[in-house]
Amino acid sequence: MEEWIIDFMSQFGYFGVFLLIMLENLFPPIPSEVILTFGGFMTTHSEMTRIGVIGVATVGSVIGAMVLYSIGLLVDVSVLERFVDRFGSILRLTRKDVHRAEEWFNKFGPWTVFFCRLVPLIRSLISIPAGMANMNFPLFLLLTTVGSLIWNTILVSVGAAVGKNWELIVQYMDIYSYIVYLLLVFSGFVVCFWYIRFRRKRA
Repeated sequence: MEEWIIDFMSQFGYFGVFLLIMLENLFPPIPSEVILTFGGFMTTHSEMTRIGVIGVATVGSVIGAMVLYSIGLLVDVSVLERFVDRFGSILRLTRKDVHRAEEWFNKFGPWTVFFCRLVPLIRSLISIPAGMANMNFPLFLLLTTVGSLIWNTILVSVGAAVGKNWELIVQYMDIYSYIVYLLLVFSGFVVCFWYIRFRRKRA
């Protein structure tokens, strides 16, 4: 996939960056690290500028996030309630749990959206629960734009700085991604353990 991304960007320039980043938001397995660092490298030997690459990448990120937000709007609380009514006994979930999760996102969601834009894979998927929680759209748009701008600026700038060695940055980003995934899995186990223990005590 990496070679295809490089060829596509070399052929289509800014449009290639925009399209690939938009698709990366919709299909997280597409590595934004490769797109952005190579885009930064391209500014060192082509007419493309760092500001231009960051700009089109940010627009692509925001449009992709808006699509996922819209999908989240289709899966509202009533849909989750019907799902819990049907499978809640198996998953040990109730409608009350659904509303608690919604309240949590309403309280901490804005910060979650912002910080998750700096985390590989989750940076795209966070837009779906934001839509499900009916998060204030202008606020979602603002935080998504700022978070994406920071992420894009860092990777494009690093790619431009290291030049031909941009692939080394991708390797380091892979390590960063693995660490993040491990922490997320560990956090998931902790949350599940706490939740099960809480339910048992309440029972």
